[in-house]
Amino acid sequence: MLALPPIPRYSYLVSKQQLVSSNMPAPTKPPVTGAHPRVVVTPSPSACPIQRIAAVKTTHHDAVASREAPRTNSHASNSALQTAAPQQSDRYKWIALSNTTLGMLMATINSSIVLISLPAIFKGIQLNPLEPSNVNYLLWILMGYMVVSAVLVVPFGRLGDMYGRVRIYNLGFAVFTAASVLLALDPFMGAAGGQWLIWWRLVQGIGGAMIFANSTAIITDAFPAHHRGMAMGINQVAAIAGSFIGLIVGGLLSVIDWRAVFFVSVPVGLAGTIWAYLSLKEVGTRNPGRFDWAGNLAFAAGLTLVLAGITYGIQPYGDSSTGWTNPWVLGSIIGGVVLLVAFVAIELKVAEPMFEMRLFRIRAFASGNFASLLSSIGRGGLQFMLIIWLQGIWLPLHGYSYEDTPLWAGIYLLPLTVGFLLAGPLSGVLSDKFGARLFATLGLCIVAGTFVLLLVIPVNFEYWQFATITFLSGIGSGMFGAPNRSAIMSSVPADQRGSASGMAGMLQNSGSSLSIGIFFSLMIAGFATDLPHALTNGLLAHNVPAATATQLGSSAPVGILFAAFLGYNPIQTLLDQSGTASTLNPADVSALTNKEFFPQLISAPFQSGLTVVFTVAAVMTLVAAAASLVRGRRYINGASSLAAHDLAAAAAKADGGVDARGAIADASAPTATDGRTPEFTMAGKDTSE
Repeated sequence: MLALPPIPRYSYLVSKQQLVSSNMPAPTKPPVTGAHPRVVVTPSPSACPIQRIAAVKTTHHDAVASREAPRTNSHASNSALQTAAPQQSDRYKWIALSNTTLGMLMATINSSIVLISLPAIFKGIQLNPLEPSNVNYLLWILMGYMVVSAVLVVPFGRLGDMYGRVRIYNLGFAVFTAASVLLALDPFMGAAGGQWLIWWRLVQGIGGAMIFANSTAIITDAFPAHHRGMAMGINQVAAIAGSFIGLIVGGLLSVIDWRAVFFVSVPVGLAGTIWAYLSLKEVGTRNPGRFDWAGNLAFAAGLTLVLAGITYGIQPYGDSSTGWTNPWVLGSIIGGVVLLVAFVAIELKVAEPMFEMRLFRIRAFASGNFASLLSSIGRGGLQFMLIIWLQGIWLPLHGYSYEDTPLWAGIYLLPLTVGFLLAGPLSGVLSDKFGARLFATLGLCIVAGTFVLLLVIPVNFEYWQFATITFLSGIGSGMFGAPNRSAIMSSVPADQRGSASGMAGMLQNSGSSLSIGIFFSLMIAGFATDLPHALTNGLLAHNVPAATATQLGSSAPVGILFAAFLGYNPIQTLLDQSGTASTLNPADVSALTNKEFFPQLISAPFQSGLTVVFTVAAVMTLVAAAASLVRGRRYINGASSLAAHDLAAAAAKADGGVDARGAIADASAPTATDGRTPEFTMAGKDTSE
């Protein structure tokens, strides 16, 4: 019979940051008389698979025994065991959190700052965005940054795992800052100026993708598990609040000068880049290997085609008010889906994939990311609809000129930002103790409720109603964002954190890109039913010739919506383009082009569109809440690699009665001696929730 070498039974934790390899002399097992540092088995890499599985199983029984022991303070026992490598500096983890939070805030502000500054930008480069030939400039200045950052965030996450997360993050800061300088220095006007902005927004998106992909992985590397919720809370508040703050900053700066919209990132970017290169260091586990070219190309091409197809789907095609019957749009979306399916097949077969699809077997990871995607789509759609609502209808009805509506729209959306800033950090801290499921699920339910409330109030609402609802929406988003991202990042092995951060960032950024195409199309679907009749009758009532009124009334709804979104008076534009203004008496021209006529005209059609949009958004958010609910109890993956995770999962499943998701216990979570609820996470299962 083949004789196997003896199986090492124990390997003890000698500091809260380092595991002693099992090929070192094992210390004597301490008596179970009090709460000692948890026992974590780490078999030697040279041990055979049977030894490694047996070691993990042995640890489970000992960890259970330690949990059942009396919880008395055994300070001497703790002190005797902590003899190895020093802990990661407390100062460093705060430096890492501060710098990555600054980077995330800068990157996300720039995803929405242009959203509200487009009127000033197009006036600055002397380009009319409502002319049919200029719609592409409008779409790509608006969407290019989001599309690129969504497509490249996963590859840059993998590169961070291979070559160092800090290295890729620092490069991203530098690229982003350089692109911001060149955007602000656009030397051209007209179409050339628009092309310059598009190309450098794409480059800015590359830098943003590097930041998105690695910031949360750097934080996860720097912080122990029992403080990650707090750290992620701060970081994710910056990440999501940046999209709200960008609306306010964009509104303020666009009044001063359109170049200031891009210049504002330059001093922050320069300071952040220098600070990052001087202070951040590699402390995480690398996962070197070959670059997966086939997987990267399939993923990038597939996601680009899907996002571009959905973006162009909002443009009219033929007699249709949208472009969903356009063969190019359909071919782009179908082709993109085929390539994404091919990407999954490639990743499951290659030896060193760009992204480990096996991570989706971890329920906490899969559920959290699915909820994040749906939540991001709903949040992006909410921002887009609220801007149209305020700039196109409510503000003009209350006496604001169209030129000033971007600024005041940002100001009136402050309750949304305040609610998020209040709830985000607090929910992150509380999720460290109680887990993510309660806060994330309840937060999404609150957001779904606010979509319903927005359907109830009239188009010309009282502001206190709007402020209360948007404040509650911000509270709900804050309760979801930080706990959910912390749970996602804590659920994966250490060597997969860059890829996991990239995947989470990709889904969040893709949701923002998808939201504009999806909700704009839904709004047009509801809008187009009543708009032609309302517009034609309104023009006839002010002596516009019947033939002209019918022609203008059948104008594409997308043009009307874009005008409202950009703060233009579309009636003035329609009359000028048709040459009708010169044939009408001054009283009729004044009535047609004043601040109240257009908002009153589209209020009823807009209400129909809002009903469709917010109903879909509420349903989508409730589905996200259901996904959050089934994520399971708090799950901290202490495995150093995916291979160790799989071994632990197999051992736990063979042992029976233990969570088969399988992860080695987290070495840095608190023990019963510090007054907190113990978080024994054998096989990734936490008992504290």
